[in-house]
Amino acid sequence: MFDFLKRKDVKAVSEADTETSKPAFFGRLKANLQKTRHQLIESLANLVLGKKTVDTDLIDEIEHLLLTSDVGVTVTEEIIVELTQKLERNQLADGKAVWKILQQHLIALLQACEKPLVISSAKPYVILVVGVNGVGKTTTIGKLAHYLQKQGKQVMLAAGDTFRAAATEQLAIWAERNHLPLVAQHQGADSASVIYDALQAAKARNIDVLIADTAGRLHTKDNLMQELHKVKKVLAKLDPTAPHETLLILDASIGQNSLVQAEIFHKAIELTGIVLTKLDGTAKGGMVFSIAKKLALPLRFIGLGEGIDDLQKFSAKEFIDALFNKPPALEE
Repeated sequence: MFDFLKRKDVKAVSEADTETSKPAFFGRLKANLQKTRHQLIESLANLVLGKKTVDTDLIDEIEHLLLTSDVGVTVTEEIIVELTQKLERNQLADGKAVWKILQQHLIALLQACEKPLVISSAKPYVILVVGVNGVGKTTTIGKLAHYLQKQGKQVMLAAGDTFRAAATEQLAIWAERNHLPLVAQHQGADSASVIYDALQAAKARNIDVLIADTAGRLHTKDNLMQELHKVKKVLAKLDPTAPHETLLILDASIGQNSLVQAEIFHKAIELTGIVLTKLDGTAKGGMVFSIAKKLALPLRFIGLGEGIDDLQKFSAKEFIDALFNKPPALEE
């Protein structure tokens, strides 16, 4: 048996509670990327802008700066190869030419991963949320539910994190705030069983989207990763196509370690998308380029804070513009 915690019927959010305006969002994005901008972009600008000539010493300095700014080895190597080849062909007249190449290369990386989450005709559309401890899974689920409600979707939550004592209580708070139904069991219950029951309930109530929480787990623990396989196997008994989205929540503040997490989770359970949280206050936002290059997974959302509207669709152009702060040197 399972506990079905009833909430008020899901209803559309009023027009007054619409998505954050573009100017306001862009301003917040710039503010959140301030430390990364200082660590990476401003340092690059100081290094290359104003240079009348470009030589191999400058390219070596760029390489060192990229590597120490969490951009990652693979992305750095690609950029350095491109700059070196253009230098040999006399295609780098000055530092401004280098600056433009850097921006173009980085935005191209992110544009390949700019694929918004689209809820298909599957009903319910099942979103499985995974990640290590402390990355903000439960908070992200609450924000995602709110985001989908604003699109007119009926959403149900499943408290699949039965290990952490406060996990169900935290999810219940988000459910209450968003007027959502929540399916939960007692602490220590089988996670797969909870999510299975939730899918049954979602089908019975004709719910559009079921978002299932899972216990935070170290990506190095094989037995815990196997539990995720069990969840997916159990879901397939009711819907062979479920889960329709497997979202990995990553903490931007841990830099290149997030890439290691993503690679292991992807290998274990075939991720379909990534949400990047805790961009505010970190100087390690450069890791997004490494993730984009190595995994080529859709970057669905970014988290800008703790508020209910602080989960935003990822936009490559907005991210790059906020990071580069549209320096006058780039304007033609």
